[in-house]
Amino acid sequence: MGTGQSAGSGTDGLRFESFPAGYDPADPAKADQRTARWFDAVNLGFHEDRSNEERFPAQVDGYLRDGRVLTAVYDDGGTEYAWDPAVPVATYATMVNTLNVGGTQLLPTHLVTAVTVRPTHRRRGILRKMITGDLARAKAAGLALAALTASEATIYGRFGFGAATSTAGVELETRGGLGFTAPARGTVAIADPDRLRTLVPEIFRLHLERTFGALGRQHAYAMRAAGEWNGENTEPDRAVRGVLRLDAEGVPDGYAAYKSLGWREEPHTIKVIDLVAASDEAYRELWRYLGSIDLVDRLTFTEAPVEDPLPWMLTDRRRYKVTSVEDVLWLRILDPQAALAARGYFGGGTVVLEIDDPLGLAAGTFLLEVHGGVGTARPAGPGEHAQRPRVRLTAAALGSLYLGAVSARTLAAAGGVQAGEDALAVLDELFTAGPAPYCSTHF
Repeated sequence: MGTGQSAGSGTDGLRFESFPAGYDPADPAKADQRTARWFDAVNLGFHEDRSNEERFPAQVDGYLRDGRVLTAVYDDGGTEYAWDPAVPVATYATMVNTLNVGGTQLLPTHLVTAVTVRPTHRRRGILRKMITGDLARAKAAGLALAALTASEATIYGRFGFGAATSTAGVELETRGGLGFTAPARGTVAIADPDRLRTLVPEIFRLHLERTFGALGRQHAYAMRAAGEWNGENTEPDRAVRGVLRLDAEGVPDGYAAYKSLGWREEPHTIKVIDLVAASDEAYRELWRYLGSIDLVDRLTFTEAPVEDPLPWMLTDRRRYKVTSVEDVLWLRILDPQAALAARGYFGGGTVVLEIDDPLGLAAGTFLLEVHGGVGTARPAGPGEHAQRPRVRLTAAALGSLYLGAVSARTLAAAGGVQAGEDALAVLDELFTAGPAPYCSTHF
């Protein structure tokens, strides 16, 4: 998701509408015009091909399954030479899914996506109006966190979002096959695409429940794993193959979707599109299968954990190479008390948090107390708890710190956290102890 900035003169004369994706009442085999033109605007904003309207109904179905709310901004007074005024000049969408924050329950999280502003309408406050109103409504609805995946890294910090998880791009040299230190367990089977599509959500649910930092997924992931969709495009991708891992009882507990990049690619390469495991054993066995495919010299995967156990599973870890690390999930605290109480902690301690928030949603001073992995947060008045370690931090820094992917000391060096050594030590004991967060869900 993303947008940019340029010149303009305010939001006066622009019309804002929010609605669910819908079908044409006169022909349910088509998307309604409002939805179809919204898709056109998103494709323009993200430099995608012009829309194939025959594929819109599948996308409408996916959006309705996801519970997405679409927002469109229209300029009804544009020049007569402009593109169809029914095509929005800006777009925005939201949905809710669950995030594993290490607590006893998954945390419902407000997800922001499909943000575009047409270059001709920038610098008019359109994005600010959309996002500030939306975040305020999400907080009023009782949601403690908002999240997004950013196509541009410079936009969302000013709205209180902080980068909170990353994934690694990796390459594995597989000529002659990959060797593993542990013996093979369970079985692996090439998946029937229809069966795989129905199994993907359940396998991912098991992964979500055990993986700190994992985020629930939208309908498109199952369709892509089965090759029925190609990325966000609802055209099929016939090159995709799927494989299932089954445990000792024959229960599926992991899957991978992959495709060859073709014989013209040198070295011969398979791209792993998605790989989800509900256990460490399943993770190892999926890679064992991928590393044994004949006529392949290299595997690539862009969504590996930053702290990946895979090289430690290999007899020759030098076959594993990290080629990139990119942020995935950006978090925005909406309700500090609820968000801090929902998180599971791997250490203990007490600290006072003074949160600066440009939008005022999370601003305030709070006493965070953690005992036995359970946290409670309550407002702290001026002068209260003067003897406790005290931290001043921005809402964006708290979003980055929340899952512990970055230390408080690093954020202090960057300027987002102001605290003494005693307070930084408490923050790192609370937030960075325990497993590294891993989120492979883009939206």
